Amino acid sequence: MAKKFTASKEQLKPDPRYSSKLVAKFINCLMWDGKKSVAEKVFYDAMEIAVKKEKGVEPLDLFETAVNKVKPLLEVRSKRIGGASYQVPMQVNARRQQSLAFRWILQSARGVKGKPMCQRLAAELTDAYNGRGGAMTTRENVHRMAEANKAFAHFAW
Repeated sequence: MAKKFTASKEQLKPDPRYSSKLVAKFINCLMWDGKKSVAEKVFYDAMEIAVKKEKGVEPLDLFETAVNKVKPLLEVRSKRIGGASYQVPMQVNARRQQSLAFRWILQSARGVKGKPMCQRLAAELTDAYNGRGGAMTTRENVHRMAEANKAFAHFAW
């Protein structure tokens, strides 16, 4: 059975405040149970908090820089050869880089308990902007794993 892709890239409209498709996609990933207005409020509140922490930075620049810093360049994939499974390092395509970055930022923000989501997301975005935080740790672990398994790179397909 072939994979079916939706035309979401063509249908996706930019968000109302920043006119960015990247922000609109992130809000869609943040959304739970179809409650888009709640997700938008959480994101915009988080951006206001993050901009207050990082003085002199435009909100859209902060968000884009944070996402770009979290994007992985390499990842490991399992490949079965002759009864043994090898962790083969491979390059990540741009679409998957973006989705992994979004997933790691949201996973890290959702993992913290005891604060409202807008504060947790703001903290994670500012940490990613500064090159630290949970999402950056995940990225570094993935890169470290790929580096450790460089000997199996010749199995890449």
